[in-house]
Amino acid sequence: MRILLITLMLLLSSNANAQFFKDVYKDFLKYGTFYVAGNVGNAYETQRPNYFIRTDPDDLYGIPTVVDNTVYHPFDYRYGIGIRKLARFDYEVKPGNFWTGNSKIEKQTALSAPTSAVKGFEYLIHYEKERKRGEEMVNSRYFLRHTGKYHIAKVEQRSQGNIDFKYKSAEVRARLPIGKKFSVSAGVIYRTHEKAYGYNPVEIWLNETDEFGNAANAWYTLGFDYGYNDWYYTQEDQNGNNTYNWYWTDPDGEVVAYTDQDFRDRIMPGLMNQYNNEIWDTLPSYGEIAPIVGADFYHYKNKFWLHAYGNYLLPAHKYLKGEEEFNYLHRDCWGVGGHVADCKEAQWDDFQVGMVLGWKVSKAIGVFIEGEYTKFWDSRIYNTNFGVNLTFK
Repeated sequence: MRILLITLMLLLSSNANAQFFKDVYKDFLKYGTFYVAGNVGNAYETQRPNYFIRTDPDDLYGIPTVVDNTVYHPFDYRYGIGIRKLARFDYEVKPGNFWTGNSKIEKQTALSAPTSAVKGFEYLIHYEKERKRGEEMVNSRYFLRHTGKYHIAKVEQRSQGNIDFKYKSAEVRARLPIGKKFSVSAGVIYRTHEKAYGYNPVEIWLNETDEFGNAANAWYTLGFDYGYNDWYYTQEDQNGNNTYNWYWTDPDGEVVAYTDQDFRDRIMPGLMNQYNNEIWDTLPSYGEIAPIVGADFYHYKNKFWLHAYGNYLLPAHKYLKGEEEFNYLHRDCWGVGGHVADCKEAQWDDFQVGMVLGWKVSKAIGVFIEGEYTKFWDSRIYNTNFGVNLTFK
């Protein structure tokens, strides 16, 4: 009897495990695609080389040496690995025979639209490394969504190295279908951002004042902080008048500017960017929560289709993470003297809208319009495609 009971339990356990793995395969892996891919190509090169001449220190007017000053980049490459299960809408076609993970040619509306083409789980796990014009960067995107008849749940992480963009979000919404073509949704979204949007460190540094209300930091002193020095000199102009100015040397003692104005116009922009990047890197990431609503309209026929969608984050943001003075609610609280103590927080609205329209006017003529516009914090991202196709037979 004991052996019979143990055998029965093992069989039940085995059947339960088998059913569990079947369910996992059906919900997550079935119709998914695992890929490893990459590409290699020529790097950008200028159409014509750039040259300069180097003269002999002991013979300024002798035959100079011509130096090729053209920037030559090593070859561009991209390689990535991932797994994906994203449903395509009826108007979307697979861009090639194989998935490569190249987001520039393998764009899908499922990653932006509030609702999916199918119910159930969708996901994208993608990691890649690339080199462009000699700069190496890492990109990644992790996306998981479950769409039901009356709910939407989604988590996402995205990192884009070429624009230093890092973003995470998690959202839960209630969904209300209205007919077969239209639906609305409402819920809450949590988002993070690495950059202190609306906060300009160098501007704040220049606006600092002393106890008498005078500027505490002269603009040119930023050069001293990075090892530059100015040297006073006088000279006589063509009219016999004495003039004066300062020339500037870099940390290696090389002359980089012959006047303060020259230093301000050519050298200071780079130092200001360097200062900002150093300060931004010391600040922690930020996380905020806000209510979100969305709408989705989808109509498809063989000769005409329209997919319009939108997401709107209401101006009721609340930060849960990050230093309060530097979050986006305080973007207007900085001025002469630093942060304004009694400044009122300024709410804002973010949104994303998109549309895909196609019309086969006849067998030979087709019209299409595709576009998406996103406004998040200080970032505005948009892209459009439109045109007419004429097929000769």
